[in-house]
Amino acid sequence: QVQLVESGGGLVQAGGSLRLSCAASGRSFSTYTMGWFRQAPGKEREFVARIKWSTSSINYADSVKGRFTISSDNAKTTVYLQMNSLKAEDTAVYYCAAQRDYRLGYEVRNYDYWGQGTQVTVSS
Repeated sequence: QVQLVESGGGLVQAGGSLRLSCAASGRSFSTYTMGWFRQAPGKEREFVARIKWSTSSINYADSVKGRFTISSDNAKTTVYLQMNSLKAEDTAVYYCAAQRDYRLGYEVRNYDYWGQGTQVTVSS
């Protein structure tokens, strides 16, 4: 059974940091692209960052460039999202997702597996 399990969310003051983790299990994801998305109340789910494990290619949304860093462990079972200089507008549920075909880009519908999400709340 494929599982993506996020952890690390919480409440933090503006300017603070959080590190999210996503543990992948149930199959080999070594050829997949792992992504982070977020969904704020009343808004659509949006792309945050992704990493292609086989090449370490990385992409970020413009809104998080320079503040967030995506990385993974050497075993390719866990992906991380280090979030620094957090802003109130970063408040959202953050989701981990896995994508078979990197070429399909950033759209939600092109990701094949999803985690349950973890809440990040940034107080101003």
